[in-house]
Amino acid sequence: MHIQLADVLFGEEGRPIHYEIPVERESVEVGGACFALSEKSPAILDIVRTDGQTVKIEGSCQVSAKIPCGRCLREVETPFKLAISREVDMEKPEEERIQELDGANFITGTKLDVEQLICNELLAQWPMRVLCKEDCKGLCSRCGADLNVSPCDCDRTSLDPRMAAISDIFSRFKEE
Repeated sequence: MHIQLADVLFGEEGRPIHYEIPVERESVEVGGACFALSEKSPAILDIVRTDGQTVKIEGSCQVSAKIPCGRCLREVETPFKLAISREVDMEKPEEERIQELDGANFITGTKLDVEQLICNELLAQWPMRVLCKEDCKGLCSRCGADLNVSPCDCDRTSLDPRMAAISDIFSRFKEE
């Protein structure tokens, strides 16, 4: 969804224009992986021209993303409360605006791309790792069984890699 900022730029200074825009994006791509978005509330935006051609964008939005647990890979419904607060000087050339906004590409000419703005805010809050529960046991490194469901019969003793050579010597003696 795009908002034409000309209404704000040529409107009365200091008078906000209120928008309520439904979030249509179904997924977000992070690090090459695609994550489904669910439970999306409409983006509530107030856009106002504050000084000359400076536009202030304030608003909020709530979305949830289905992110796999960092240990067992179960999908975890992760809520995000996005608080949007951006100021853009529309008198500056587009390249300079993009550089000033840390490469954000949510304004092209005088069009505000609401979906891209929400995506940028979502990426800024994206967690490093999500767990389904604090004491998640994860997956067995040998057979891949979910250890939260039931234990597996795999031998999980791990040897110090420096002792691997000695272990090989003992194995040879057992074979002889």
